[in-house]
Amino acid sequence: MTHADAQGSALPAEPISTRADAATHLPLPPRPPRRIAGEAEALQSAAELAEAFRAGAAERDRERRLPWDEIERYTASGLGTITIPKAHGGLGASNETLAQVFATICAADPSLGQIPQNHFAIIQNLKDTGTEAQQHRWFADVLAGHRLGNAGPERKSRAARITDVTARLQRDAQGRLRVSGSRFYSTGAIFAHWIPFRALDEEGRGVQVWVRRDAPGVQVIDDWDAFGQRTTASGSVVFEQVPVEAEDVVEVWRHAERPTLSGPVSQLIQAAIDAGIAKGALQDALRFVREKSRPWMDSGVDSASADPHLIQEVGQLQIEVDAAHAVLLETARRLDALAAGPVDAEASAQASVAVAEAKILTTEAALHASEQLFALAGSSATRAAHNLDRHWRNARVHTLHDPVRWKYHLLGNYLLNGVAPRRHQWN
Repeated sequence: MTHADAQGSALPAEPISTRADAATHLPLPPRPPRRIAGEAEALQSAAELAEAFRAGAAERDRERRLPWDEIERYTASGLGTITIPKAHGGLGASNETLAQVFATICAADPSLGQIPQNHFAIIQNLKDTGTEAQQHRWFADVLAGHRLGNAGPERKSRAARITDVTARLQRDAQGRLRVSGSRFYSTGAIFAHWIPFRALDEEGRGVQVWVRRDAPGVQVIDDWDAFGQRTTASGSVVFEQVPVEAEDVVEVWRHAERPTLSGPVSQLIQAAIDAGIAKGALQDALRFVREKSRPWMDSGVDSASADPHLIQEVGQLQIEVDAAHAVLLETARRLDALAAGPVDAEASAQASVAVAEAKILTTEAALHASEQLFALAGSSATRAAHNLDRHWRNARVHTLHDPVRWKYHLLGNYLLNGVAPRRHQWN
């Protein structure tokens, strides 16, 4: 496989390890991906990719090497198309399958697995707020191999609240629409062909603007330096007088009061990422105990895997991980049922409440499994050569995406007082 630079010329398929290279690099032009015929095939494809991605996960994290080739392989598999509606030529996969795909790949490499999160969230948002023409156009692009990124909430230095929008649409002297502004937390943008993001239109109303990754005035800056989820490249995007066509603007302000499932589906994906982190941490803990750990001197056994205390702790941890995963899939099925009928205010509220419960459990499972890994495996597991601390670093960083304490509040307030959750992308 080869990469393409900004002029489209071929580059050797070698790791891109420096921030300077990553910042100027563009993804390969879109290529038609494999067409996945059914949901079982999607799950099988996810399992095969996870097996391939697992091998280099620790090294990519250690070197902070962005997964350019792996993302191309993910796209070629067809997984990025699975939630395109059948009416538009897609598989129309269920939320249950979507959650399982994310959990499966994130168990192998949660940084890589998180990168498509906004791709799928935007597809759902387009279902809920896009015009028929916009849906037809951009769903066709996804089916042709386009990736969708995101330019997310701005840093506090430029926006006091996470919901503040700093990008603005304005007309130049010739009357053409242009957008300027900066964004952060832009997971997927560096690998994308389209970058949709929130902005304010000329009248101060909220819109979603779609610009091409290679459009003049678009700069993706690889300045993501968190200690976990290190290769998501969730850094800055700067827009400087980027030309915008009227049909590339989704008027989300028209739907501000209409209940949708955009927030719950986005949150389901976040919960699935955490479920995958929990599973991956537990798998590595079991492997290390079986193959490398020594039994404690007072245990009276010949192998760490025969230690009765470790056996009990492993069983307890497996139950926590399995329970979180089961609630995740139950929640996904609940969203599928709600999506089948009219999505009114109560349906949207029920979806947010169900997802909150899943997010609580997957957060706790990810944090506990990644921490207990070391208690189970012993001091030798802390050696840098094993890089097992990446599980905790990934869990700690990703679970901060939306504070779980507010999920408890959301859930309790609904159950006790009948207060519906606020509708936004974090609920």
